[in-house]
Amino acid sequence: MTDAQWESLCDGCGKCCLGKLIDDETEELHYTNVVCDLLDSKKCSCSDYVHRFERVPDCVKVSLENRESFSWLPPTCAYRRLDEGRDLPEWHPLLTGNKSAMHKAGQSVRGKVIHESLAGDLEDHIALWPLIDCE
Repeated sequence: MTDAQWESLCDGCGKCCLGKLIDDETEELHYTNVVCDLLDSKKCSCSDYVHRFERVPDCVKVSLENRESFSWLPPTCAYRRLDEGRDLPEWHPLLTGNKSAMHKAGQSVRGKVIHESLAGDLEDHIALWPLIDCE
């Protein structure tokens, strides 16, 4: 698969840019409604994608080389779904031709998030909606 083909699997929902917490006792992953300051929350895309790793040292590149860690990705993520043997959801931009079906299905961060510079403690922003995996 070429880099362009791999990148096209991304639905552009912005959920991978959500802050996440891991419970020290249970090791359970919790999503928050807090996003990286680089995320354009209307377009659901990184405002400096090319330089994101220099500007955000803990930004993670989603690649086949690190697929063993896909469990941190939301259950709607195409990379995770395909790795788990599941199909793309019906609202995925590769199937619909644009992002509007994804937004209508409530599967993006649009209108649901706060930027990290304004949020305060992540513990105050636990969110369940990133886990909703509607088909």
